Amino acid sequence: MAITHTVTFDDPKELAESVRTLGGLEFIERMMARGMRIPIGTTLGFQLVEATAGHAVFEAVAGPASLNPMGGVQGGWYACVLDAALGVCLHTLLPAGEYYTTIELQVRLVKAVRPDTGTLRATGRVVHRGRTTAITEARMEDANGVLYAHATATQLLMKG
Repeated sequence: MAITHTVTFDDPKELAESVRTLGGLEFIERMMARGMRIPIGTTLGFQLVEATAGHAVFEAVAGPASLNPMGGVQGGWYACVLDAALGVCLHTLLPAGEYYTTIELQVRLVKAVRPDTGTLRATGRVVHRGRTTAITEARMEDANGVLYAHATATQLLMKG
């Protein structure tokens, strides 16, 4: 039996244009206020629900599209959701015209996410922001605070 998975998201070109002209937190707040549907989040079942300076929270539900052939949630799903929290928390601190790229990502899976786990929260925070690099960390937990995964990232800061 085949399952169809259809997603609808906003044109990423529109987002890319405004990211260059707005400060990071203003960009994120505007994106949230408009209810922008981000391609990767819409496809994999996660969305940004909270952002302040140096802090970001995503809610995520592992749906059928995140399952591996054994019926478990693919490890890359955890990494993708956590990577979003790691990047957005840093992005909230950037001035207009500054951007970043991840140069190292470490993900530790602590507990298996199952299709019936329900909504998880991935919370990212900035640990260090220097002139050229930043370090962020994120935790993926359920509503009871049970840890499912933890991640850290090192990002390279750039202007242009």
